[in-house]
Amino acid sequence: MYSNSKPSLFTWTGTLRVCANPSVAAQSRASMAAPSSSGLEVLLNTLQNAGDIESTLNILNVLDELLSAGTDRRIHYMISKGGSEALLMALVNTARSYSPNYTLLLPILHLLAKVGHRDRKIGVKAEKAEAVLVTLGLLRHNVKNSRRAAACLWVIRVYCSSVSTATLLGQNRALDDVFNLIVPPSAAQKTRTVKATIDAFAALLSSKENCRMAVGKGYISGLLKLYEEWHTHDSENQHLPIRQALLHCLHRATNTSLGRSALVTNGGIGLLYRTTQTCLSNKAAECLVEPAVQLMRKCYPKIPLPLPSDHSAFSFPLPGRPGDTWEDDPGAHYASFEDDSDEEQENEDPDCQDFEDDLESDVSRLTTRPEPDRPREQLQQYSELCPELQHDFQDLDSDSEPEESSDDESLLNGDSEEKIKGHKRSRINSMDSLSVSDPETLNSHGMNLDQDGKKYLKAQDFRHLSCPRSPEEGHSSMVDKLLEKYGAFIPHHDPRLYIDAAAHTKSIANYSILAFPDFWGHLPPQGPEPMAVRKPHVQRKKVFEDVQRLLCPEDIINTVVFDMEDSSLQCTSDSPKDSLRFFSKFESGNLRKAIHVRRYEYDLILNADVNSSSHHQWFYFEVSGMVVDVPYRFNVINCEKSNSQFNYGMQPVLYSVREALEGRPHWVRAGTEICYYRNHFCPSRGQRGQSFYTLTFTVTFRHEEDVCYLAYHYPYTYSALQSHLQVLERSVDPRKVFFRQQTLCNTLAGNACPLITITACPPSRAWRHLHQLRNRPYVVLTARVHPGESNASWVMRGSLEFLCSSDPVAESLREAFILKIIPMLNPDGVIHGNHRCSISADDLNRQWLKPNPNLSPTIYHAKGFLYYLNSIGRTPMVFCDYHGHSRKKNVFLYGCSVKETLWQSGSPVNTASIKEDPGYRTIAKTLDRIAPAFSFNSCNFLVEKSRASTARVVVWREMGVLRSYTMESTYNGCDQGIYKGLQTGTQELEETGQNFCQSLLTLRKNTINYNSRLFSHAAAILDLDSGLLDHKSHNCFEDDEPPCVESIEYSSYSVPRSAEELDAEVNGNLSGSEEEEEDNDEEPENSKRCSQRKSRLFPHVCRQDSLETLTIKRSQCNGININGSYLN
Repeated sequence: MYSNSKPSLFTWTGTLRVCANPSVAAQSRASMAAPSSSGLEVLLNTLQNAGDIESTLNILNVLDELLSAGTDRRIHYMISKGGSEALLMALVNTARSYSPNYTLLLPILHLLAKVGHRDRKIGVKAEKAEAVLVTLGLLRHNVKNSRRAAACLWVIRVYCSSVSTATLLGQNRALDDVFNLIVPPSAAQKTRTVKATIDAFAALLSSKENCRMAVGKGYISGLLKLYEEWHTHDSENQHLPIRQALLHCLHRATNTSLGRSALVTNGGIGLLYRTTQTCLSNKAAECLVEPAVQLMRKCYPKIPLPLPSDHSAFSFPLPGRPGDTWEDDPGAHYASFEDDSDEEQENEDPDCQDFEDDLESDVSRLTTRPEPDRPREQLQQYSELCPELQHDFQDLDSDSEPEESSDDESLLNGDSEEKIKGHKRSRINSMDSLSVSDPETLNSHGMNLDQDGKKYLKAQDFRHLSCPRSPEEGHSSMVDKLLEKYGAFIPHHDPRLYIDAAAHTKSIANYSILAFPDFWGHLPPQGPEPMAVRKPHVQRKKVFEDVQRLLCPEDIINTVVFDMEDSSLQCTSDSPKDSLRFFSKFESGNLRKAIHVRRYEYDLILNADVNSSSHHQWFYFEVSGMVVDVPYRFNVINCEKSNSQFNYGMQPVLYSVREALEGRPHWVRAGTEICYYRNHFCPSRGQRGQSFYTLTFTVTFRHEEDVCYLAYHYPYTYSALQSHLQVLERSVDPRKVFFRQQTLCNTLAGNACPLITITACPPSRAWRHLHQLRNRPYVVLTARVHPGESNASWVMRGSLEFLCSSDPVAESLREAFILKIIPMLNPDGVIHGNHRCSISADDLNRQWLKPNPNLSPTIYHAKGFLYYLNSIGRTPMVFCDYHGHSRKKNVFLYGCSVKETLWQSGSPVNTASIKEDPGYRTIAKTLDRIAPAFSFNSCNFLVEKSRASTARVVVWREMGVLRSYTMESTYNGCDQGIYKGLQTGTQELEETGQNFCQSLLTLRKNTINYNSRLFSHAAAILDLDSGLLDHKSHNCFEDDEPPCVESIEYSSYSVPRSAEELDAEVNGNLSGSEEEEEDNDEEPENSKRCSQRKSRLFPHVCRQDSLETLTIKRSQCNGININGSYLN
């Protein structure tokens, strides 16, 4: 026992006999008499009331022996039975005696530390038992006794799990008492006590009041000096736990802005940087690097973005709002928490509830259809959008060429009353509308002469391609020369048509420059593109480079080389020769400012969505003036999402004009050393709580003086859509395919929102053929409501091309359905390079409940058109909105199901009485069978309250469309199927659009006409061959990414303190004499932790036969039964 004399032998029988003594039994008889009292409860009650040392020690050892074997379950059971209160009461009673007996106090403190560490309410219980200040008093009386002081410090550390208890201790000068016990290595004799002291000090700093007090007393400077001294002294890495604990202290101390400022003022970042560089060369000290790096990131001074305003560089006067008084959008302060279409909300979202709480559990809202949001009389205007129901198909009875529809003539300029003249093929053939910045001479823009004196083209010639804003403008012959030399060979793309479409696209900035990739076109790369392999510690490397900016400001160039708002800094010939040149003032472009930081490093700042001060994620810009084979680092420093697939193998995309002119017009995945992490920048106005993230990547260009384009994802512009629709219309046989382009409405900026109708022409004008056509079910497809989700447009492109093709399945689909397609719901946002919103600063996919006809015209009229179909009894069989997903891999669907929602929400409603057609799963199951990129296990058919205003939920609830979906396509790639480990390209995205259309065939398989051609193409679709299932998802729930290998955030970083670690330290304090302590400071590693909680209160007095008396008959101990049944 803990006494200077030789202790008596301990046995379980002796302990029970003590409990049976009259002096002890009299104090606990009431408790023993209770028939439901367990042996543990009797022991705890006896502990609080025991009057002699030996019985108390024996009870303590019984408890420790029982709790040391097995798992934490036993300790938690003891806590539930009042174990913490009993130990606290024993501590208070013993400590308040005239002469405290440390033979009792030490084991009480040790056991209290073990139990209290697992009791979340130990601090509150200690305050109630008045044990907090008692423990602090014991510490003050034993500062020279290392073992007693360590025991008190562990208990104080445990108390501080409650912030109020830590504050109470701080108010009673505990910070001073504990900090004075932290000694430098030269004075350290008992390193275990030093470690316990630092841990206790860190625990006290869990209170922000204590943090402020520590800053005021200069303790931050003291901690830094101590860390430096221990680092210098510990060349053999013998005291790594102490250095780690000091870092933990600094992390706690810097949880306030005062603490962070104090660390920077006292040279903390420089000290941490130097010591960390030393640790990097020593594998044993690797455990110190990460906490030091996170501490530097955390304390790096906040720097406002170098912008004149947080507002977008573009503003647009909105109907009903003064043009110069628009305010920040409501989501600006929480921009880093925005969600993606139907993605799960981020945990950090202040409005985020538990997933189950977000599920709609009101049966009436799930099953009752709301009244329409407009009078029925207003719906008749949409009858013009169903020409297939009125068309008489007179051309079927004549051999004459069909007249070209004038529906598309209003498509390009966005005004249904202003017709574009001359949209005939002869007009297109004569267009020479491409010019360079200086149309007077091509030589001024780098037109080179070959050895024969003839002009030839190079990449620099196309750095600033411009398009005329009116047919009257002069033209150059650049396009003719280009096409004559290289030829237009991109399928379904005509550069001349693109120029014509771009000339009529309206923008706030009056874009006149064409991005070469959009004009020239794109072909998918020849081979697969694997996901990028993340190098170990790549983020750490980038953070060190960022820290060097602060420590060595003289090495920073800090020169603005591009500014969207400054015409003198827009890729001019006056740009420094040793600097890259940037440009983004073209359709869908987004780069607001580029800053030359170091010789080969640039900070890039993105523009906010129009009329907004947030939603920075999409980028698309031109870069030129590069040197070959030099790694350039690009840092996009004002991203807002809290995580990104860039941390999981995704790469940006790059297009080289030089490669395109050499016959390789590819957008390719590019970039190395890619990572995405929180940075030290803040909004220029310093909005509280908003964080920015850095996307950093390195690009090594292959060609000298090339012109390249970099983008977040494969760009797809509004003009590209317009020209593609013209190509498609001309590619179909009008006698077989009914293809009509119409204008759903005009956008705020005056651009047309196209509506496409595709179905099969009837074989003849016979009544039965026309009747069959006009009774075909409708399918409605939409896309690109979020401008930054360009992958949705590529999926839609795949759907459009397939539906217009001669594939037997496509022919059957046209004969089975009337397809209404709105390929771009947000043209204005796409044109201006927005990421999330329209130019009204509204997320259009959150406007479907009550769309404003003036601010959200495309949504208002799309919903009105769906209402119209519903009103004439032609409710669509399928509605699908194509989206992109930034945080998941694969392709998947979100749908709506009453029963699944009620089941998942835990609703008490009996769903057996609810009738629901299970057909909402048919398309998802078919896609899982035929689409390599699709994952059924990622699909979700739940209705969330937070999604009540999205297209998917509104169309399902208000129009009664059973199969109402959002289809999400990854920006990254797949983690299952034949595409596993590969990034998706435009080919895979278009294939997905084709696959979705093919899946529609299963809905009409009982009515379609089968033939040998269709049978051979549709076997897998119709499940006619069960063997074609190689790429089916096999219950693989890997879509939600694991935590990033390196911490994206930094404010919440802390060194983990496990219960087993504390147990090991306490047990180490029990073994051996105080003189021998120094030789046993180092604790066992993980291989020995399984035995660390083994009882050591009395290791020298326990004997084996003690355990044999654990079970004793009730009659032998006055009715006490401690056979351990409570453990069950």
